[in-house]
Amino acid sequence: MTERAPKPSLLSRVSLNQWLALALTIVAVVFIIQNRDRVNIHFLLITVGSPMWLILLIMFVAGLLAGWLTGRRARR
Repeated sequence: MTERAPKPSLLSRVSLNQWLALALTIVAVVFIIQNRDRVNIHFLLITVGSPMWLILLIMFVAGLLAGWLTGRRARR
């Protein structure tokens, strides 16, 4: 009979980059939850009134998208 090597745990299969991404996401979510006041956003000639959490979420997603697009281009 041959013995099989023990299967690595889920925690050991997560890379450092994944841990950092998770930590940054948690920090961003906490920041969004704590900033729920209504604010006016001025961009160019447009003024929009919106809850701050929505603006922060939109900017967070825009940053994720920019990072993803930049990372894709760098890997090619």
